[in-house]
Amino acid sequence: METLHVCPECGTAWQDGKTCQDHFHQMLFWEWEIPDYRGEVHHLVVLCYHLQHPSLYSPEGLNAAMHLLAVFLERSVMTEEVRRRNRTTVDSRTRIWKIKGTSTSHGAYDPSIQWTITAANVIAGGVDNFCDSVRTWARSVLEDINASGNFSPQ
Repeated sequence: METLHVCPECGTAWQDGKTCQDHFHQMLFWEWEIPDYRGEVHHLVVLCYHLQHPSLYSPEGLNAAMHLLAVFLERSVMTEEVRRRNRTTVDSRTRIWKIKGTSTSHGAYDPSIQWTITAANVIAGGVDNFCDSVRTWARSVLEDINASGNFSPQ
């Protein structure tokens, strides 16, 4: 009988020994292996995975990531424009806050969030549906965050 393991951050049941990180790496592999996918949804893959695993971010980084996802989805701003706008804000030479979480200072949700779609669902959708699945995932992540009360847009 297989022991069921569950991700302590996003709540996904790990099946066949595949963790959330394995699914994340599979998505990155698909992006690299299929030229048409390169750059298409990478920004959403990274944001959604990290938002569903908030300890990867500092508290400030988590807040910034939630805002960034909203900018991408609600305002349809392209990655190049976001990079241009945020260049000085996130420049490590001038930024006074950390993006990455540490064992003593990391992001968390209060209340916790029950995710509608996770990285495992994106992978289950298959490589042929990858970009559409990621876009659907991104919309659901933003909806779940908004519904949880953890996000207050500026």
